[in-house]
Amino acid sequence: MISVVLLGAGNVATHLYKAFMASNAVTVIQWYNRTYSSISSFANDVDTIDQLESLKEADIYIMAVSDDSISKLSQELPFENRLVAHTSGSVSIHDLDKKNQRAVFYPLQTFSKDAELDFCDIPICIEVTEKANMPFMKDLAEALGCKPYKINTEQRQTLHLSAVFVNNFTNQLYRIAHEISDAKNINFDILKPLILETAKKVQHMSPYSAQTGPAKRNDKKTIKRHLKQIESDEHKAIYDLLTASIKKAHGISIRSMTKKNK
Repeated sequence: MISVVLLGAGNVATHLYKAFMASNAVTVIQWYNRTYSSISSFANDVDTIDQLESLKEADIYIMAVSDDSISKLSQELPFENRLVAHTSGSVSIHDLDKKNQRAVFYPLQTFSKDAELDFCDIPICIEVTEKANMPFMKDLAEALGCKPYKINTEQRQTLHLSAVFVNNFTNQLYRIAHEISDAKNINFDILKPLILETAKKVQHMSPYSAQTGPAKRNDKKTIKRHLKQIESDEHKAIYDLLTASIKKAHGISIRSMTKKNK
């Protein structure tokens, strides 16, 4: 049985706690957060603390805290030569204090506390400073039903950047679409099957091949009409920028139409 101490109480920590508790191969022996109330009412089956001096000995200490807190918290840990991992996509493994054995356990997914997740579908990006710890880190990922990937810091930071495009930026486009449809009293639910189909397509074909729409077919009349329909200058600029990007990717001559169609 792998013993884990969790540090932090955000979205990632909450989902990791649930996943670890559901595993037959992992036990969370302690959960630390500097604000005790954030975890005391939620984690009834585990020892919860708000003092680092009270940390128990475990196989691994997983720091699921904000990126800015990782370095400082790792320095404050009151022990040495134990295995400590962070869960960040963008922070270097070397930001962890070298007094301990360092690792990264990065679940590449978007986390919201109220959204249920199946960890079997989540890839875990793993990095270690001591090669001897790699088998253990893989075992920990597999104990959650996850597929582990050996990914170095540079690769992980590139993955994180890519994830911003496919998740954060895409979600912002959903928000814009919601605003546009809502302004005309159109139920956003009508668009949800299209959202799902778009995501499904890239599971078996490249995004380049999956591209459709007026920019891909250089439908100038439709593009012109869309720009006239858009009331927000900010939304016009985003539409124009993405249209130009699609045209460039597919070898179509680019000409900004925003100013002409305001």
